Amino acid sequence: MRSTSLRGRPAATTHAAIEEAGFALFAAQGFEATTLDAIAAEIGVSRRTVTRYYASKNDIPWGQFDRTLDSFRLLLRDTPADLPLWDRVHRGVVAFNDFPANASPPHRERMRLILGTPALQAHAVLRYRQWRSVIAEYVAEQTGTTVEASLPQLVGHVSLALAMQAYERWLAAEPLEPVADRDALLSILDQTLGELRAYLA
Repeated sequence: MRSTSLRGRPAATTHAAIEEAGFALFAAQGFEATTLDAIAAEIGVSRRTVTRYYASKNDIPWGQFDRTLDSFRLLLRDTPADLPLWDRVHRGVVAFNDFPANASPPHRERMRLILGTPALQAHAVLRYRQWRSVIAEYVAEQTGTTVEASLPQLVGHVSLALAMQAYERWLAAEPLEPVADRDALLSILDQTLGELRAYLA
């Protein structure tokens, strides 16, 4: 835990301040032992203020996830229309995971917490479903089918499985200097997505 807190700040805060305090406390005392009250106290605001930004402690590791999903939709829609559909999804997934090298908290720390914390897994299922739905919506739109049709659902599930495998490989490797670490993740994602295509061919 940090030796000093941000007590005395105004009653308003930011998503970034909550994440910074939350991740510091998660690292110091563990995710399950950290409460929303403790996070609020760390930044000098009320628990109610924190819950205006994040409905629950489980939401904090995911950051502003709804906004990132909106960005994912735009990434998919902005891929060149003359590319095969599989390539557009492939590129969209890789681009979605192109995080800033100076992200705070570090992307590796965020993903290690999300993927390695048992208490977060039930909540993660909901987030994964939302992520898959973005792909399913795009594939349905491009193929003239419905989101519930077999192909859009299949592409969403397979894309998530491949991304999860890529993240497991990345997290198992030794961390690199920030820019190189980001590039390593993108390379692993690109390779993993491409391997299935090569196998099916």
